[in-house]
Amino acid sequence: MKSIRVATCQFSVEADIAHNRRQVLRQIRQAAERKVDVVHFSECALSGYAGVDIPNIAALDWDALTAATEEIQAAAKQHKMWVLLGSTHRLTDGNKPHNCIYVIDPRGRIVDRYDKRFCTGLAGKRPTFDLKHYSPGNHFVTFRVRGITCGVLICYDYRFPELYREYKRQGVEVLFQSFHNARTTVVKDTTYDIWRTIVPATMSCRAAENHFWVSANNSTTRPSRWASFSVRPDGAITGRLKRHQAGVLITDMKLDPKLYDAPGPWRESAMDGQLHSGRLVEDQRSRDVTCL
Repeated sequence: MKSIRVATCQFSVEADIAHNRRQVLRQIRQAAERKVDVVHFSECALSGYAGVDIPNIAALDWDALTAATEEIQAAAKQHKMWVLLGSTHRLTDGNKPHNCIYVIDPRGRIVDRYDKRFCTGLAGKRPTFDLKHYSPGNHFVTFRVRGITCGVLICYDYRFPELYREYKRQGVEVLFQSFHNARTTVVKDTTYDIWRTIVPATMSCRAAENHFWVSANNSTTRPSRWASFSVRPDGAITGRLKRHQAGVLITDMKLDPKLYDAPGPWRESAMDGQLHSGRLVEDQRSRDVTCL
């Protein structure tokens, strides 16, 4: 049975790159002690999140960010593990950067980069939310660890099931999704916070729809909306860290064929456009949708 050991990491992401670097390196060491294959960090974990942790992209120290990234690459090489590093990727000619995940292999090389495709907000003369600070990406990212195909998404992408279906078409068996649902305030009703329930529920749904494992993490900066967790291909949440507390969640993601796959018999035909199960009947009373 194919399996990979995953470290789903969380800590308080700050505007201070040096602080974030120390946390990332500490959790890489902790994961290495547990002989992990992949270490997964949250959205903008190294750079801080523009408009949330930092006021804007102009506040980023690019030289410090590059140096910190290279140090983390060296740690990946030292410990011979994959590192998925949430950060910000600089572009040229005055273009806004990408909100990204660097895919760093066990040799310390950046072998790919996922750029957040659905940045929040509205475009136009006065962009809002993410689009004030970032340029959206346009490509999927897959990589293989111990014979298992992995994919990457970021935060708001979770609202678009089309992305997950395409990853399923590409054979993804483990999905790494980095979030940043923290350092925000609840508007009006402080007793009801939709993010605490909707993100875990949605990720369970995405896992079960597509029958793959999910690693989902978040910043712990107060107030953090929910704690990092992992989801089995049948939709069950198998582990969860504590909210507002730095930690590393270790999950052995086994591709167990015995795990229940409810849509399995019809998934491929549904993805090909057949949106029903089995052979349709030829019956006048079926065609007549107004009769009793």
